[in-house]
Amino acid sequence: MSLPHKSADDIVVVEGVRTFFSKFGGALRSLPSVVLGAHVMRRVLERAQVPPEMVGVVYYGVTIPAEVALDGPVSGRQALLRAGMPPETQSLTLDRGCCSSLTALQMAYKSIRDGEFDWAIAAGAENMGRAAFLSPPDLRFGHRRGSLQFKDPLFELGADIGSRPVAVDVGQTALAWGVTREQQDAWAAASHRKYFSAKARGFFTSHVEEVSFPAYKAQLDHDELPCEDASPEALASLNTVYGSATITAGNAPGLDTGATALLLTRRRFAEERSLTSLATMAGIGSVAGPPADIAVIPGTALQTVTKPLGWDATTLDGIEINEAFAAVPIVSARYLADGDFQREQEILKRTNVCGGAVAIGHPTGASGARLVLQLAHRLQERGGGCGVAAICGALGQADAVGLVVT
Repeated sequence: MSLPHKSADDIVVVEGVRTFFSKFGGALRSLPSVVLGAHVMRRVLERAQVPPEMVGVVYYGVTIPAEVALDGPVSGRQALLRAGMPPETQSLTLDRGCCSSLTALQMAYKSIRDGEFDWAIAAGAENMGRAAFLSPPDLRFGHRRGSLQFKDPLFELGADIGSRPVAVDVGQTALAWGVTREQQDAWAAASHRKYFSAKARGFFTSHVEEVSFPAYKAQLDHDELPCEDASPEALASLNTVYGSATITAGNAPGLDTGATALLLTRRRFAEERSLTSLATMAGIGSVAGPPADIAVIPGTALQTVTKPLGWDATTLDGIEINEAFAAVPIVSARYLADGDFQREQEILKRTNVCGGAVAIGHPTGASGARLVLQLAHRLQERGGGCGVAAICGALGQADAVGLVVT
C-alpha cells in the first residue's frame, strides 16, 4: 500500500500519553476522573515541550454522568484549568458513549483543518467505579415515610434506552453472525497473551505512565487488568451476564479507570518546534445504526475511512477495533470480509496485535484516544505504514480514524 506524500498542512498527532488503567474498585478507586484528565493533559504538553498557551481548544470525552457530577459540570473546562492551562483556552465536554475521546480527536482534527485553531488537545477520562448511586428525583422536595429506592447507573448498561443490556444485544448479534462463545473466549484469552507479549518487548513504556496522587491514596504503576494465566478453558467456566447468550465477565472488559490525551497540530507548526510527530491523520469517519448492531458497526465506520483513501482492510499495517466485548472485532472483521474466510483471517491477524480492551481495560471516556495512541505506536514499532482505529459507542454509534506513519 503506497503512503501519501507529506505536506506542511498535514494534521499530525504530535504526542500522546495514557495512564495505566485500573480495575473496578482497584488502586484508583477514589481518584476523580477530572483529576486524571488534567494529569494526562499536563503530561502530554510536558512531553512535547509545548507551552499551555499555544493550545487553543480542548475536546474532552466522558461517559458516566453519575461520576463527573460529583465534581461539578463542564469536566473538560475543569480539567484544563486543573492542568494549568490558561483560562482563555476553549473547551468542549462531550459524551458519545465509548466513542467520546475518538470523537474528541475528530473534532480537534476538524478545528485545525478549518483554521479555527493551530493546536488542540483531544482527551478523555473515566472512573467508572466512582459513579454515585442515584436517588429518586423527588427526594429534593422531601420524603416523609417509606423506603427509598436508589438506582445503580452501572447496572445493565444500555438498558435505559435500548430496552436490553448491551451485553444481551452483542451476544445475540454475535450468534447471528456465526461467532460462537468459544471463539469469543479464544479471542479474549489471546488479548491477554498479546498484551504480555507486547509488554515484554517494552512496547508500552513509550506512552503509558504511572499515576501517583497521595492525597487520594491513589498510586498505580501497571495495568491492573491483564491476566497472564487467562485461557479459553478458564474463560469457558464463567457464567454469562444479564442472561446474555455468550457474554461473560471474561470475554468483556471491566468497569475501569484511566485517562488518555493526544496533542494535534499541522505538520509545519510541529516542525517549527523541531517536533517529530507520532502519526499523520489520514481520514475520519462516523456512523450510526440500530442500537443492537454495535458489534458490526465498527466495521462500517472503518469502511468510511478506507474507501475514500483507496485502502483495503486486508492490507492495512495495523487495525485497532475496541474490544467492548471480544465479539466486536470478530463480528466487525466478518462484516468487512463479506463472507470470504481468507479475508476475515487477514483482517483479524492485523487487529489488536498488542492486546485490546478485554486485557488492558475500557475506561469508556478514554478508550477511543487509547486506540489511536496504541495504533500510532504500533505503526512506529513496525517501521511505518497505514492503519485504522475504530470503536463502537452506546446505542449503535461508531467512529474511526485513519493514520499514516512514515
